[in-house]
Amino acid sequence: MSLAWIFLLLAGFFEICFTISLKYSQGFTKIVPSIITVIFIVLSFFSVSQAMKTIPIGTAYAVWAGIGAAGTVVTGIIFFGDSSHIVRLLSITLIIIGIIGLKLVHVD
Repeated sequence: MSLAWIFLLLAGFFEICFTISLKYSQGFTKIVPSIITVIFIVLSFFSVSQAMKTIPIGTAYAVWAGIGAAGTVVTGIIFFGDSSHIVRLLSITLIIIGIIGLKLVHVD
């Protein structure tokens, strides 16, 4: 796996972190979670920008957003009691399959 893909995975992880901290910021009314949110946003954008140096923009954006979306939904189910309806889980599975497909067709 190339460094660009490692940056892209990190960008997705940081996106999950910033959405979780955003929830705890309560609309940016809580200072510490708000600061943490901004830090994770910067880390996420920096990481995806590094990945986009070699990964096509469409692929990088789709993978970044997909990791963030799927990871946030799974985190919500596990830690926040969000719905784990079968259709929801199937939808997340489709996103993950799409991410894998984009990686498989990308030539480093």
